[in-house]
Amino acid sequence: MDVRAALCLLLWAVLFPAAPHTAPGVLSKGSRAGDLQDGCTDLIPCEDSGTLCIQACSPSFHGETSFVCKDRTWRMFTDACANLDVQSLFQRISKREPLPSSEGHIAGGHFPFVRPGKPMHGKPGDGAKYFGADDRGKSNCQADFSCIIPDILSSPAIPGNIADIVELLKMISLMLSEDVNRGKMQSYSKIANHILNSSVISNWAFVKDRNASSTLLDSVNLFAGKLLLRNGSEHIQEHFISTKGFSIHRNASGKSFDFSMEVNKTNYVSGRVVIPEEELQKLPNTSKAISIAFPTLGAIIEASRPDPISVNGMVLSVSLPEELQHILLTFEKVNKLESVGAQCVGWHSTERRWDNKACQMKSDNISSVVCMCKHRRRTFRSFSILMSPTLLRNTVLDYITCVGLGLSIFSLILCLTIEMAVWHHVTKTEITYMRHFCLVNIATSLLIADILFIVAAVVHNTALNYRLCVAATFFLHLFYLALFFWMFTLGLLILYGLLLVFFKITRSVFIVTAFVIGYGCPLVISILTVAITEPKNGYLRSGACWLNWYETKALLAFAVPALSIVAVNLAVVVVVVVKTPRPSIGESCKSRDLSNMIRISKNVALLTPLLGLTWGFGLATVVDSHSLAFHVTFALLNAFQGFFILLFGTLLDRKTREALRKNCLSSKRECSLAKKYCRAGGLVCF
Repeated sequence: MDVRAALCLLLWAVLFPAAPHTAPGVLSKGSRAGDLQDGCTDLIPCEDSGTLCIQACSPSFHGETSFVCKDRTWRMFTDACANLDVQSLFQRISKREPLPSSEGHIAGGHFPFVRPGKPMHGKPGDGAKYFGADDRGKSNCQADFSCIIPDILSSPAIPGNIADIVELLKMISLMLSEDVNRGKMQSYSKIANHILNSSVISNWAFVKDRNASSTLLDSVNLFAGKLLLRNGSEHIQEHFISTKGFSIHRNASGKSFDFSMEVNKTNYVSGRVVIPEEELQKLPNTSKAISIAFPTLGAIIEASRPDPISVNGMVLSVSLPEELQHILLTFEKVNKLESVGAQCVGWHSTERRWDNKACQMKSDNISSVVCMCKHRRRTFRSFSILMSPTLLRNTVLDYITCVGLGLSIFSLILCLTIEMAVWHHVTKTEITYMRHFCLVNIATSLLIADILFIVAAVVHNTALNYRLCVAATFFLHLFYLALFFWMFTLGLLILYGLLLVFFKITRSVFIVTAFVIGYGCPLVISILTVAITEPKNGYLRSGACWLNWYETKALLAFAVPALSIVAVNLAVVVVVVVKTPRPSIGESCKSRDLSNMIRISKNVALLTPLLGLTWGFGLATVVDSHSLAFHVTFALLNAFQGFFILLFGTLLDRKTREALRKNCLSSKRECSLAKKYCRAGGLVCF
């Protein structure tokens, strides 16, 4: 579904959110984290949901653990407690000078480093004893990194240690990836395997950096891509990570990588990567192909990120020459239920999300999926399949949105043209002037928002400048809010006409007040939203030029005002229904009931699109989010909103039709007079 449909759905979803994908954990007493939880209970009463409590770790660990108050219970939110001395580990395998300990920042990464000569408490990680290692021992360690393996494998794979190991692997990939031989790759795989173990997947939910799993994937891909091949091939196998490499050349008939790996103690899953023969023909000379398989990384990404996705196969990564751009992948499904659909996806390494535009499904059966995917060294190097139990027909919704958007833009332009033509005829009284003034601004705001939606889609799809995406989102937010606030102004105007009969407001006062409400309030909200969230890189959502929800809840700056206005305008419609004039006394009971129903239905039909009540139908998609009928109904009502404004706001207005008829008659009269003058003068008339 595109951005427009998504923002409509999210409008309701934010007020009726599903349970978080990585729910805070409830801790048992007696555990290390349970003791910290008790500390929060003793320190701060858990009364207000969302309140945070931060506790220092026990003496044998460094870092801190944070808890969040939910349902009057302190639940773990993040756990940064660790007992690994990452600085000493990195120094032992590096030829470089000791890293600065005061700041702990290296090339954009952050290590919880300690001061040199001050080792961490406890085991493992008693790194100080290695500072006096002889040059020979250090040289051997630099050759294959094997000397740090015992410390890492003996450390518990708790969230804090997981984060430190990810940062260590990242630094090794960035700074020590020259001449990656078999020994280095084996050690690297053992370190990664320790935190990829199926038994520690749940711990990833409490890692402080929600992008740690993405960092791990990028780091492994970078390091494995530098692997040197012995005798034209290489194979390094661990339980939860497997690396294979082959030499490839243009005369080969095709190359494939086959994997069968353990997901947990009872289940295995397989995968296959095939480089088609026609792709190999593009190679100018002999090169190498590397593939890495991760049977548990999909579940780890799912656990560590708030996105409501479910990976249903192993993650397969490839490192290929730039000339090779298409590969064929076969994924065995972990969940083989008949009702479970599949979607081929590639991991967008810069945007850190699964992208279905990277792959095209070739076949899908109950046990496996075959995908044709695009390989891009800077963006798409890792692929998998997502599980979709009730996959909505996005093509139907996309088609409705595209057709509706085009018709909406055309209808709004026609609406504004008609308003310009009949303006002087329909704005003779104060109340009609105010009504048409609101209608023109509603149409203008929606027209600009529709055009900006297209701009935002183009900016995102063409991977243009990040700042352009921010700018498009800002103005899209501004004019969608302006649309709702002008609808709110129209609702207030209707109440003014119905309830305040003897209170008069001048035209100038109305214009100033309407502009302050219609454009002033949206401008303030939009500026505050971008000013607060953009410095934290939390303004944009992943995968679209629109407001973020999962990290900063920036979407609330649109959802709360919009839903509040829909609720107020719904009350306005109720008042209109109550105030609808009753039919004359002379009519029969049956005729009176019928006339009354017709009047009420007409008023509701006229006001629903003008007051934005069609957005309220998104509630149905929340009640049953898997119903295609509800999604299609919601998409139809909102994609065609511009057409409804033209129909109910302009064409069905009696005074507007009379003014158009007068304009047409006047034009015909002027045309006939012009023809008479032409004939009288002996001229040719057209």
